[in-house]
Amino acid sequence: MSGSTTPRTRAARGRPYGRIVTAVTAASLLCLGLGAAPPASAGPGNGPTAIVSLGDSYISGEAGRWRGNSLNNSGGRDGSDRAWTGSTYDPALVYGDTAANGCHRSDSAEVKSAGGTGVQALVNLACSGATTANVLRSASGGQAYKGEAPQADRLAGVAGSYDVKAIALSVGGNDLGFADIIETCATDYIVWYSYCHDDQQPVVDSRIDAVMAAVGRSVDEIRAVMGTAGYASGSYRIILQSYPSPIPRGAENRYAESGWSRVSTGGCPFWNKDSDWARDSLVPQLADRLRQVAAAKGVEFLDLRDMLQGREVCARASRQVTSAQPPSAASSEWARWIDSDSTQGPVQESMHPSHYGQLAQGRCLALAFAAAPGGRHTCRNTAGTGTSGMYLTPLP
Repeated sequence: MSGSTTPRTRAARGRPYGRIVTAVTAASLLCLGLGAAPPASAGPGNGPTAIVSLGDSYISGEAGRWRGNSLNNSGGRDGSDRAWTGSTYDPALVYGDTAANGCHRSDSAEVKSAGGTGVQALVNLACSGATTANVLRSASGGQAYKGEAPQADRLAGVAGSYDVKAIALSVGGNDLGFADIIETCATDYIVWYSYCHDDQQPVVDSRIDAVMAAVGRSVDEIRAVMGTAGYASGSYRIILQSYPSPIPRGAENRYAESGWSRVSTGGCPFWNKDSDWARDSLVPQLADRLRQVAAAKGVEFLDLRDMLQGREVCARASRQVTSAQPPSAASSEWARWIDSDSTQGPVQESMHPSHYGQLAQGRCLALAFAAAPGGRHTCRNTAGTGTSGMYLTPLP
């Protein structure tokens, strides 16, 4: 990219290209890494305990294949590619049976990384690309997603087979069109030399009320499923969470705004003003509205807006993986860059918390579970440390 003048607005022009982030899904309970089937007589207060995750790619484990980002396109990519067998790439090593169908429920997904909780089963029902319509029960108009039954229907089976103690929910981003926003902003940088925030903010504002209503309905569905399974309202917890920002503020980007380095080296093709808008307006707006839903529905809230601070793609405080800089939770990026030509795996992994980010999310969930029920917290990382440095701060 040349050192162009100030980007123009996007008025009166169309949009090229397809989606940057896509997803397909299909799996069954037997693909969730639970091992042998639980006793049929289990249920509330009886049988093995469990924490369950529901929702979309930010909790399913999308991009868990990657320990940081490396420009090396061969072999194990300097140790960053967890799908490398030594002779070939096998994404099933990370995503199991969902590698082929696109749900991408990774072995390091948030719920799978929530260690130290004392529960006996960590059940991941989330699926990359899911919307609120894929969470609702089919009897309530919920939709199957790429061959999978709606998540609330599947939750009913888990609730009858385990003593479910908590349900973590991440949903709403796909309803809002977050993938389209990322695509538009990247295209505006690479192709149009223009900003995206000027036209995308009105789109967000026009959709967000309906999205939040749908998220609230998802919470209602979870409660209905649990009530039907015999759970008293205080016998389990619902933890609604927000989304982290995968890109840093413009001033925190280690690559120059002009030139091609943000595209070809960093994998973060965004203008400073658009980065600032995403980090300080879009992500907080979504988090604040989700917090309102949590308050209105009387459920817990886990704010992840700052979880990746300093660990984002292209962040000054982090580094790419190289032969001289091996993967490290203390120094590597915790989010997946935009790999728009699929050189190193499917494009749908782009802009998601990667392996280290998921370990961090799991620590956040474990800390929230350990806190007193009914809490509302934000979760942040400690600069220069690994994922064990995550900590909670109560929200006012």
